Amino acid sequence: MGRRARDRRRQQQQRQERGGGAGGDQAGWAGGYPEIVKENELFERYYRELGIVPAGEWDDFMAALREPLPATLRITGYRSHAKEILHCLKEKYFRELQDLEVDGQKVEMPQSLSWYPEELAWHTNLSRKILRKSPQLEKFHQFLVSETECGNISRQEAVSMIPPLLLNVNPHHKILDMCAAPGSKTAQLIEMLHADMNVPFPKGFVIANDVDNKRCYLLVHQAKRLNSPCIMVVNHDASSIPNLQIDVDGRKEVLFYDRILCDVPCSGDGTMRKNIDVWKKWTTQNSLQLHGLQLRIATRGVEQLAEGGRMVYSTCSLNPIENEAVIASLLEKSQGALELADVSSELPGLKRMPGITNWKVMLKDGQWFEEWKDVPSNRQTQIRPTMFPIKDEEKLKAMNLERCLRILPHHQNTGGFFVAVLIKKSPMPWNKRQPKVTSFKRAKMLTFNNVSGIFLKAYNSDTEQSKKEGVCGPPPSKKMKLFGFKEDPFVFLPEDDPLFLPIQKFYALDPSFPKMNLLTRTQEGKKRQLYMVSKELRNVLLNNSEKMKVINTGIKVWSRNSDGEQFGCAFRLAQEGIYTLYPFIHARIINVCIEDVKILLTQENPFLSKFSSETQKKVKDMAMGSIVLKYDPDPEKRDDLQCPIVLCGWQGKTSLRAFVPKNERLHYLRMMGVEVFKAKRKEEESENNPDN
Repeated sequence: MGRRARDRRRQQQQRQERGGGAGGDQAGWAGGYPEIVKENELFERYYRELGIVPAGEWDDFMAALREPLPATLRITGYRSHAKEILHCLKEKYFRELQDLEVDGQKVEMPQSLSWYPEELAWHTNLSRKILRKSPQLEKFHQFLVSETECGNISRQEAVSMIPPLLLNVNPHHKILDMCAAPGSKTAQLIEMLHADMNVPFPKGFVIANDVDNKRCYLLVHQAKRLNSPCIMVVNHDASSIPNLQIDVDGRKEVLFYDRILCDVPCSGDGTMRKNIDVWKKWTTQNSLQLHGLQLRIATRGVEQLAEGGRMVYSTCSLNPIENEAVIASLLEKSQGALELADVSSELPGLKRMPGITNWKVMLKDGQWFEEWKDVPSNRQTQIRPTMFPIKDEEKLKAMNLERCLRILPHHQNTGGFFVAVLIKKSPMPWNKRQPKVTSFKRAKMLTFNNVSGIFLKAYNSDTEQSKKEGVCGPPPSKKMKLFGFKEDPFVFLPEDDPLFLPIQKFYALDPSFPKMNLLTRTQEGKKRQLYMVSKELRNVLLNNSEKMKVINTGIKVWSRNSDGEQFGCAFRLAQEGIYTLYPFIHARIINVCIEDVKILLTQENPFLSKFSSETQKKVKDMAMGSIVLKYDPDPEKRDDLQCPIVLCGWQGKTSLRAFVPKNERLHYLRMMGVEVFKAKRKEEESENNPDN
């Protein structure tokens, strides 16, 4: 064991000896950090002086910061069964919390967030630690974990839900999320693209970026739960994220985004309720160091915003150096190209404070400066002119900084947060002459980027030479540095690929099926999986291979099955992509009743004789292999599940089975009123006692 590991273990033992490990009753509610004193004299001095908290509310503000943050959850809004999940939560799980006491404290009934649409977001006075550790709450916790894995619920801090709502996303919008990890806001954006579940491929898309390669994989995990063909995860420094190009009627044009989420890295002093370390680590130095980066990222964002587009700038900090100072500087250098949107009528029910117009700058030693001219030369690397408020009263008034939003923790029992909504009226002054993009038609293009691992083929036919060698686009002007892992390539299926014909025939795919959007992650050997992206993301991928580091894109729609070829098709349907594929499939669909669905989800490989006579008749005339199992609700049977279900299955010689991940099985069973909690406990006991 290394020295560091021994030190950590010794510290852990010391905490346990003085009650820190177990935490005691109060420690459980406080998130298990009793040894950290929730005091910071400099923090109090700084914010008292700035006056961001209304008169007479300071004690309430500080008291709220010392309380643990309530657990909040959000129901995935675009899913057809959102109403069913909401009904299940209210009528079953929330009722079971009534009159419950945990560690001597009464559990309050969860409340919906008044400002979140359609009762899709809820909060409770339970901390995350209590949810995890309390035996009385095990059933509720298991429900949350399982539904989160399925993508039906997101456990997301309340204030974090605000920026995507203020973006006003429509399904046709091209969206950039500049600092996206870990991905809860990205998930909201994807939901908004899929507002109409009957449209499998919305015209819009989300490009989710993060500078940290490892955090990009957290982002991929979040996005994958939503099974969308309209999301791409990329790995770039947000302050210098490259301009992308798209093909518009044979012309290359610069891609400008309709909506940009700019949730920048920040000091995080609004998160003190959950990140207890901030209490002892907080200093004004953090904000001074981050201000320049925040301004560069925001500037890069508005450069890539389309005219008439909307960018939301947000931080989980209360500090005006990271907030109003950045916005004021951005507005000043935009020379009228940007304006702050008035969102006072949006999200009714959300208590917010207006942005401030006057503030001072403080060093970590407590020294204050009111103007840039007061800063001594030896401090001018730490403190920059853009950190100070604008002194020109007319300019300041025209900026409308009061249109910014500051969320204070004691107003609605949340974290602290800042949001500003910017509208772009015209190009930025330094971008008045938009870059000219040359239009050229390629023959057969073969582009391989060793940096991002993208391998893309676009097929055409002009010259014999291009067929033999491929024609490469212009090389990138500056070679990107590679950080993290090299990704598998993305290879689009050529239009005449013989792989596709048996699939098309077997599933009787509609002629409108966009086969050109199919891709694989291998350039040699057998193709194991087939993925799908939207037409618009295909356009982005094909035209930017040399400048983009793509971590992940596409939704899995087919998987190679070793036994499949003998049944007429080597590829079986994948549950992840079934809701995207289903509208195009015209064969191998079996409509099943609710009792059949229960059998499929509770038994591993049930015999055909266990199913309804109608299902047995349908299966009788169908060849073995991959199938679609569809449940349509009966509006007259109100007690039955009232949302449609589409499952991937396999028809054997004498049996019928569903290929559905475990958590998704549990989700559907819960929605049908089947108690899965006890079943899971028995399953665990049987695994632990194999001799029984």
